[in-house]
Amino acid sequence: MTRTSTDITLDQKLQFLLRPESYPDRPRNVEAAETHMSWVFMTDAYAYKLKKPVRYDFLDFSTVEARRRDSEEEVRLNTRLAPHIYLGILPLTIDSAGSLKIGGEGEAVDWLVKMRRLPTDQMLDHAIKQGTVETADVRQAAVALAKFYLTSPPVELGESEYRERFEKNVDANLRELTDPIYRLPEDLVRKITSAQFAFLKEESELFYQRVREGRIIEAHGDLRPEHICLGPEPVIIDCLEFRREFRILDTADELAFLAMECERLGAPSVGQSFLETYSEYTGDKPSEKLLHFYKSYRATLRAKITIWHIKDAEVRNPSKWYNLAGEYLRLAEAHTRGF
Repeated sequence: MTRTSTDITLDQKLQFLLRPESYPDRPRNVEAAETHMSWVFMTDAYAYKLKKPVRYDFLDFSTVEARRRDSEEEVRLNTRLAPHIYLGILPLTIDSAGSLKIGGEGEAVDWLVKMRRLPTDQMLDHAIKQGTVETADVRQAAVALAKFYLTSPPVELGESEYRERFEKNVDANLRELTDPIYRLPEDLVRKITSAQFAFLKEESELFYQRVREGRIIEAHGDLRPEHICLGPEPVIIDCLEFRREFRILDTADELAFLAMECERLGAPSVGQSFLETYSEYTGDKPSEKLLHFYKSYRATLRAKITIWHIKDAEVRNPSKWYNLAGEYLRLAEAHTRGF
């Protein structure tokens, strides 16, 4: 009896993709990394991303066709900041004998995004941890981002609509993070979100001004150190592709998110350098109070995304996620003092 896409389990796909002989470039070995929504398999020269068949309120990867569409969108969007890195998508197929193959002629049981593999030692998160970050490299990456922001058309958005998005999301963060299932410090969460609500009410003009200045664009959406490759021609990979709404951001919000993540890794000066270079290049000097709000808000959001891992069907090392969520909440609280 011929096997079909519904007969192949995720585990069978993973086991196949872990074997070097499965790949057309015949690598010496394969490294695998798991994220919340995908698996990435790294050969000597390439990386292949397989999306998990997951479904959440904000995305649906539950079908092969949905994963194909999202893979195509990922390639399209990432050519903006990582030209020549994303090479296209490949079907993971099954033949009449029931054998899996990458790019075969049989039925597609899944899809892979194929990328050129980037050097680990040039990724910003790795450079921060190793203490090898060069100011000139940071400035080059910041200029690349600034050029992208300047050439991206403003998104038409009402002033009140922009601010109200934050009110809605802060409320969602509050409700999720105070769910007893997570066992997070409720008093701390309420203290953080209360400060954020108050800022949104008292400093609403700061948000209106960003809209009027045309600073709200379709941005990267997930600008973290692990997505930035330094060097003479910096590239920024892995943008948030699955929902456009999450990419509609103030450029200052996106850079504040990056700065907050650099701070968490122990390198606040790196994040500050991105912000200062951006301001020098564009002439945009966002309010310090607003930047602190964005950092606090983003840290709170990351705490929520992090703690979601404990609800995974096979949660690995739950203490890791509790500790990381705690780190983000402490950062969120610290930045409330700035506004």
